[in-house]
Amino acid sequence: MTSGAAPRIGVLAVQGDVREHLAALTELGATAVTVRRPEEVERIDGLVIPGGESTVIDKLLRAFGLQTLLRERISAGMPVYGSCAGMILLADRIADARPDQQTLGGLDITVRRNAFGRQVDSFEQQLDFAGFDSPVHAVFIRAPWVEQTGPTVEVLARVGEGPAAGRIVAVRQGNLMATSFHPEVGSDRRIHAEFVTITSNAKESV
Repeated sequence: MTSGAAPRIGVLAVQGDVREHLAALTELGATAVTVRRPEEVERIDGLVIPGGESTVIDKLLRAFGLQTLLRERISAGMPVYGSCAGMILLADRIADARPDQQTLGGLDITVRRNAFGRQVDSFEQQLDFAGFDSPVHAVFIRAPWVEQTGPTVEVLARVGEGPAAGRIVAVRQGNLMATSFHPEVGSDRRIHAEFVTITSNAKESV
């Protein structure tokens, strides 16, 4: 990639809310592209894994020949941001994984799928987010939460009130970032902007 050029950020487009992430990244000046094939993985500087169904995405990654390549690029330092199901795919451990469920890994965290309940238990909340001067409006839809973090994982946000108060819902470890909620819903682009910055900095350091 040409030094100084806008980062080329892929959005994994095998399942989930792809368009909203593409729109947010484009609005911020990134070159946003869909990723479905192995050869497309080689041409991106960073990747967004959108919400959806984590078990379905896992199976499709393997079926499309993407799993091994993505694991290699994550291990090599490629920035990745995962929202909701994307957080599960980036986790090293799943507390309630199905017997055949796999992840891409990279984040030293343990997550619990559908931790807040079913679709009818979806909710919204204002969250304090590390580094931001005002709260983030977070939309939780069949969301996971983080039950354990490793020593190098930074906790970015926790649920502030209600029965799940204190639960971890946003983390970062190096070039990897994940949220339980969906920042692509609505007009607040600060989390996407943070990921664009992470990707740009990683790109410039190569």
